[in-house]
Amino acid sequence: MEIRRYIDMLLRWWWLLLLGVILLGGVAFIFNQRAVPIYQAKATLLVDEAQQGAADYTSVMLSERLAATYAQWLTTRPVLEEVIARLQLPMTVDQLARAVTVSPVRNTQLIQLSAEDANPALAAAIANTVPEVFREQSQALQAERFVAAKSSVETQLNQVQNQRAQLQEASDRADQAGNTADYLRLQSTLRELEVVELSLTNSLAQVRLEEAKSAQGLFTIEPAQTPTSPVRPRTLRNTLMAALVGLLGALGLILALEYLNDVVRSPDDISADLGLATVGLVPEVPANSGEVTVLTHSSSGAAEAYRVLRTNLQFASVDRPLHTLLITSPSAGEGKTRTAANLAAALAQAGKRVILVDADLRRPRLHRVFGLPNNAGLTSAMLDGAEDWRTLLAETPLPELRVLTSGPVPPNPAELVGSARMAALLGEMSAEADYVILDSAPVLAVSDTAMLATQTDGVLLVLQLGSSRRGAAVQAVEALDRVNARIIGVLLNRVPARGRGYYYYGYY
Repeated sequence: MEIRRYIDMLLRWWWLLLLGVILLGGVAFIFNQRAVPIYQAKATLLVDEAQQGAADYTSVMLSERLAATYAQWLTTRPVLEEVIARLQLPMTVDQLARAVTVSPVRNTQLIQLSAEDANPALAAAIANTVPEVFREQSQALQAERFVAAKSSVETQLNQVQNQRAQLQEASDRADQAGNTADYLRLQSTLRELEVVELSLTNSLAQVRLEEAKSAQGLFTIEPAQTPTSPVRPRTLRNTLMAALVGLLGALGLILALEYLNDVVRSPDDISADLGLATVGLVPEVPANSGEVTVLTHSSSGAAEAYRVLRTNLQFASVDRPLHTLLITSPSAGEGKTRTAANLAAALAQAGKRVILVDADLRRPRLHRVFGLPNNAGLTSAMLDGAEDWRTLLAETPLPELRVLTSGPVPPNPAELVGSARMAALLGEMSAEADYVILDSAPVLAVSDTAMLATQTDGVLLVLQLGSSRRGAAVQAVEALDRVNARIIGVLLNRVPARGRGYYYYGYY
């Protein structure tokens, strides 16, 4: 049942779903068609910390950490400024930073660098130039770290070498002069300087070795190629996604509208909200067909619907007699008077003796429906010493159907319909006829109907499809339940011959 209700809802709002898909999908398609295509070039870089020696586990782990560092370093301002200057790019550093994406590949020593631009060749040039500039700046920075150390060691080494040369000359002179003591002293000092020179030479070699080892390598193992197709906009994907968003948005709007709109839309609403059976479905009738369709258009769908209602009510009274039936609705204008008149006519056509009573003592209409005078009627029969109510019955084109109009509108309708006299009249009428049909005031408008319902065998609630509010219908049923009225069921009025109500009408 719930699935059918949802399907019915979708069929009812199919145009809004289609509108959402076309609107958002169309806007996305036009926007993507007019957007400037963007190309993306990719380069793959390798971080190698151990190029000077064996690639042991420690070096590999260090390279992985360096990859994350280099990924940030590659997009720093000095690197990007040099790329802009070298390629003469018409953009700022911030614009270039947004165009370049650098990300390390997880659990590897690789870095993925991509560049985007409307010019595919320029995108490739940027992707290849960024790591090139990075390598140059990185090497320059690493070289600066060892300049001071090498300079200090080289200065000391030169000083020691100069001292050793001077001492060597002095030692030679002492040896030639035969000055043994000076010669031996100078030779001892020379040996000390040789040790210092050797130490400084080793230190300089060590510094140079550390400088060479510190020059971490960033190699381009897969240069960027000029892309042939744009990465943005992806017209088909974006259009489909926008269409899906439009569909979901329209569906959400439909659900919100359905939640806020509490009109009766189908017999399923009657069953779910009121817990009552739908005993009749009457289609829309043309405005020129008259009020009593059973008489004026006996072969129409509406006339047949009233005959089906007649049959259903007869089945509803198998276990419990239904001689007096009250016709009412939650509010005015939902078709209760038309229902009362046509049901009475349908029963009379079946050979049943029927008295149709206008018990709406506030806004009576039955006398207009049948073209009868209303100078005397139900209110006249309830006055003390009034004439017999039988003399007030009006004849109709159907011999078995007689009408008791409301009579003059009283100042105290509620007191009259709830009086003992009213109950006595109903008893007398039910003895004279097979059915007494009462057209009453709307149940939510006044208390008359609830009081009258306690004096009848059953109540038929009339609702108008697509107009009657479910909340009002629930309140009407609650009002009748409070007085222990017997609600036979619901008649749905003005069911469209085509559309969402047609399925129920045709099946019924």
